[in-house]
Amino acid sequence: MSVIRTALSLIGFGFTIFQFFQKLHVTSTLDGNQPVRRFSIALVLLGTGMPVFGIGYHLVFMRGLRQERQQLKKEGLIHAESKFPVSLTLLTAIVLLVIGLLAFVSMVFKSGPFF
Repeated sequence: MSVIRTALSLIGFGFTIFQFFQKLHVTSTLDGNQPVRRFSIALVLLGTGMPVFGIGYHLVFMRGLRQERQQLKKEGLIHAESKFPVSLTLLTAIVLLVIGLLAFVSMVFKSGPFF
């Protein structure tokens, strides 16, 4: 969940910086916002990459738990057969990944749902 929190902060901060300087550029208050644009896109990319690694780590961890449970069942140490519930953390990370990708596309191509 810390990955989700940090990724959300990076995506939100990067997108806010981008929008702020974009509005300044449109109103001709500020010219030459390319370095800020690149920095904000980098923040969004970093924030979008974090859920990818978080999702991967989560899947590996859950696979390990399932294998350990099977081993305990095989050794007769547990008898109950219960399923792991749907991981809300995983679903949230996937939604955040999609939002980050949409924000990135909106920033780079100046179109999309967030532009």
